[in-house]
Amino acid sequence: QVQLVESGGGLVQAGGSLRLACAASGRTFSSSAMGWFRQAPGKKREFVAAIGWGGVRINYAETVKGRFTISRDNAKNTVYLQMNSLKPEDTAVYYCAATYASSGYAYTNDNEYDYWGQGTQVTVSS
Repeated sequence: QVQLVESGGGLVQAGGSLRLACAASGRTFSSSAMGWFRQAPGKKREFVAAIGWGGVRINYAETVKGRFTISRDNAKNTVYLQMNSLKPEDTAVYYCAATYASSGYAYTNDNEYDYWGQGTQVTVSS
């Protein structure tokens, strides 16, 4: 069974930065594609960023492109989301997700992912 544990959330002022981490266990991390999603109160869960198992294929939502950076360290079984120039509209619970599909694609649809973390709250004050 795969376990994903997010960390790094918190309260930050607009324009600030946070770095989220998601530690994975239970299966070979280097074989997984990883994604970050977020859900704000009263809104549907939305895609943020994803990275393929090789670390080459990466996708970002248009709303975070140029501000957020996804990366992975297969030696540490961890995926990161560096968030810069944060805006109040980035406030949400952030979830990491994993899939072991055979392709190295960076999946953007949440229905492609099989495993989810418990989420970490990010709050950006104006």
